[in-house]
Amino acid sequence: MRRWITFAVGVVLVLVGAVWVLQGVGVITGSFMTGQKLWFLIGLVAFLVGVVLVAANVTKRRKPTS
Repeated sequence: MRRWITFAVGVVLVLVGAVWVLQGVGVITGSFMTGQKLWFLIGLVAFLVGVVLVAANVTKRRKPTS
C-alpha cells in the first residue's frame, strides 16, 4: 500500500513541478507565477523530488513472501 502512495505523490510532484517550471519561465501565462524565477526554482525542486520518488519506487524490488 505504501508503494502506491509514494508513487502517487511522486507523479503529482512531477506534474505540478513541471507546470511551475513552465510558468516560471513564462511558457504558461495568466498567473502571478508567470515569469518569476522563484517559481521556476520551486518547480524544479518539486520536479526533481518527484522524479526521485518515482524512480525509487519503480526500481524497488518486492520482498519475497514465504
